Amino acid sequence: MRLVIQRTLTPAKVIVEKEIVGHIQKGLVVLVGIEPTDDDKDIEWLANKCVNMRIFSDDDGKMNLSVKDINGSMLVISQFTLHASTKKGNRPSYIKAAKPDFANGMYESFIEYLKSNCEMHVEKGVFGGDMKVELVNDGPVTIIIDSKQRE
Repeated sequence: MRLVIQRTLTPAKVIVEKEIVGHIQKGLVVLVGIEPTDDDKDIEWLANKCVNMRIFSDDDGKMNLSVKDINGSMLVISQFTLHASTKKGNRPSYIKAAKPDFANGMYESFIEYLKSNCEMHVEKGVFGGDMKVELVNDGPVTIIIDSKQRE
């Protein structure tokens, strides 16, 4: 499971067919890519890492606060292209991305874990939808986390 996390201190939203389907005032926009070998342990590790990552500035300007510390929210978007392979040729291969049925279940489980176990307010996109994501990446701060590499 791979995440791209972007910090925002201004509203962010996801739009599908000209309708806002998810929005937050401040917090994290999290893009989620699922692999066929992902499981509940990947969800648990990544969710806890996300929620507790200290990437928001304190009063001294140091990145010392988590999304929970600032009473932020999370906007979680499925994105199979995070597992694109560009090794061969110019057309990315998505063979490493999980099939839609499995990926959607894992995506929903990730969101449910954030809500239930991490007590986060979570908004989401539409799995498999043609989404337009709007945010101002504050900093910019962008973190990539892969549960298989645990870095």
